[in-house]
Amino acid sequence: MGSEALQADQSQILACTVCRDVQNFELLIVDMEEALGEQWGDLGLEDAVPFMEQPDAEHLEFIALAIDDMDEDALDDLTEIITEARNRNIRTLLIAEDVTPASLHHLLRNGADEFIPYPLPPGELQAAIEKIRIRANTPEPSKAPQVKLAANEESREGVVIAVHGLAGGTGATTLATNLGWELATISKTPPSVCLLDLDLQFGTMSTYLDLPRPESVFELITDTESMDSESFGQALQTYEEKLHVLTAPSDIIPLDLIGPEDVERVIEMARKHYDYVIVDMPSTLVQWSEVVLQAAHVYFATMEIDMRSAQNAMRLKRALQAEDLPFEKLRYVMNRAPKFTDLAGKSRVKRLAESLSIGIDLHLPDGGKQVLQAADHGQPLAVAAAKNPLRKEIAKLANSLHALDQSDDKAA
Repeated sequence: MGSEALQADQSQILACTVCRDVQNFELLIVDMEEALGEQWGDLGLEDAVPFMEQPDAEHLEFIALAIDDMDEDALDDLTEIITEARNRNIRTLLIAEDVTPASLHHLLRNGADEFIPYPLPPGELQAAIEKIRIRANTPEPSKAPQVKLAANEESREGVVIAVHGLAGGTGATTLATNLGWELATISKTPPSVCLLDLDLQFGTMSTYLDLPRPESVFELITDTESMDSESFGQALQTYEEKLHVLTAPSDIIPLDLIGPEDVERVIEMARKHYDYVIVDMPSTLVQWSEVVLQAAHVYFATMEIDMRSAQNAMRLKRALQAEDLPFEKLRYVMNRAPKFTDLAGKSRVKRLAESLSIGIDLHLPDGGKQVLQAADHGQPLAVAAAKNPLRKEIAKLANSLHALDQSDDKAA
C-alpha cells in the first residue's frame, strides 16, 4: 500500500507549461524538469482552460504561461487562462520574452502572480516555486490598520520633495526617510507627511521603517485610473501613527510597467492629503522621471566625493539640458562630507563643484555605523541615535524647509 501511495503521489501533475509552442522555450523545459521531475505537463493555449476543469488538474500548484511577442495579439485569451487559474486557486507564473511593458502590465493587473523574463535567470524558477509553496502554506496575515482619507477633503497642495541618488550608496533613501520623520515630528502640531517609494525594484523605505509591503501597492500603481482616496489610503502603511508610507511593491517589477500618467496621479493624490510628499527615486532615469522633476518643489541629488558621482552628476545635467528640463531645480547633496577641520577634503569638494559648474547646497556628515544599525532595526536616526551628527544635520534641513514653507504661506 505504501508503494502504491508513493506512485500515486509521483504521478500527480503539480504544474503545467502553457504556451503556443513549448519548443520556443527550451530552457524552460530544462528548468521544469529539474524542479519537478515528471510531475509537470505541457499544454497549448487552447487546451489550458479545458484541462483545468478536469480531475487531473486537482493538484495543480501553478501554470507557467510562456509568451513572446507573437502572443500579444491574443491578450484576451491569455487573460481568460489567468482568470480561470485564479478562480481555481492555481498560481500563474508569467514567462515572457520580447513582450512590451503594456502587455505585461495588462496580464499582471488581471491576475498573473509572478513575472520572470526569458531566458530564465539561474535558479529563478525554483525560487518562484518555493515562494508559491510558502504562500500556500502560510495563513493570511491580519490586515494592518488602514489609513482613512476623506474623499471630500480640500486639497492641501502639499510640498513635493524628491531625492535621487546619483550613485548607489550615496544616502538617498536615508535622507528621504529621515527627513520625512523629522518633518512629521517637528512640533506639537506637526504637518502631515507621506513618503512615496518609487524605487519600484529595490526600494528599501519599508526596511528602514520595518513596514510590510502589501499587495495593494502593486494593485494601486498599476491601476491608477480607478484610484480614489480610499484605495490610496488602503495601500499606505503607518509608522508610529505619524508617518504614512507607500512602500515599493513586494516583488521586483519593470520600471516602465507604470507610465508618466500613473506617477502623476499618485503624486497629485498624495499632495491632496498631505502637507509634505517625499519621493524616493530610482537611480535610473525612466520615462516618468520628468513628471517627478516637474512636480517637485525641491529635487535633491545625493553624491559623494568620488569619480562615479562626478561623472553621473555631469551625465544627469547634460541629459536634463538636452531635453530642456528644469535642471536648476536640482539641489546637490554631498554625503559623507569632509569635517570642518579637513581642509584637504573641503578643497576637493570645492574643485569638484567648480569642475561640474554646480553648487553643493547641502553637506551631510558621515553618520558612521549608527546609520546602518538604525536601518537594520527599522528605526529613524532620531529614534535610534538622536545625537548622531547626520541626524542633527537632517533635522536642521527639516526645520529650514518647514520654516520656508510657513513663510511662503504667510506671504500668500
